[in-house]
Amino acid sequence: MKLAHVTAEGRGRTDDIIAAFVAALEAEGLSLAGTVRLRPADAGAHPCDMDLRVLPDGPDFRISQRLGAQARGCRLDGGVIEAIAVEVEARLPGADLLIVNKFGKLEAQGRGLAPAIAMALERGIPTIVGVNALNLPDFLAFSDGMAEALAPDRESLFAWLAGARAGQIAARP
Repeated sequence: MKLAHVTAEGRGRTDDIIAAFVAALEAEGLSLAGTVRLRPADAGAHPCDMDLRVLPDGPDFRISQRLGAQARGCRLDGGVIEAIAVEVEARLPGADLLIVNKFGKLEAQGRGLAPAIAMALERGIPTIVGVNALNLPDFLAFSDGMAEALAPDRESLFAWLAGARAGQIAARP
C-alpha cells in the first residue's frame, strides 16, 4: 500500500506545494486523479473562497459557501465535496496517482474523498494527501499507521512517487 501525506506550516502552504507538484506531473504526462486547489481569480476575494479542480482536466468547483462580507469563519459546501468525490472516483481507473489536496472534517467522518482514497489503495494506486495540522490526528487514525509522512518539498514528493511507481510497475503482470 502506497499512501503518503504532506503537511506544511502556514495557511495555504500545503495547497501551494501540491499545486506545484501537480503542475510538474502534468507536464510529464502522468495520468492523475484527485483534486487540486485553484486560486480565486479575484485577488480581493474572501480568504475562505476556494475552488478545486478535479484532476486531470476538471470540472472546477467552488467548495466554499458564501456567508457574506462580515463572516468570520469559513464554511465548506458538503454537497459539493460529495459531488467532487463522485467525479474523482470515476477517474480512478487508469490513474498513475491519486492526489487529494486536503483531508478535512468530511474525510475524518469517512465521507468526502475518504472512499476515493480507500478505492485507490485497493487498486494499488499510489496516493498523496495534503493534511493540515488540525486534521492530522484524524488522518493518522484513518490511515491506521500506513501513511508515510513526507517533507513539504518537491524533492520529497518526487522521490516518494518514484519509489511508489517502481513498486506499481513491478506489480503489473
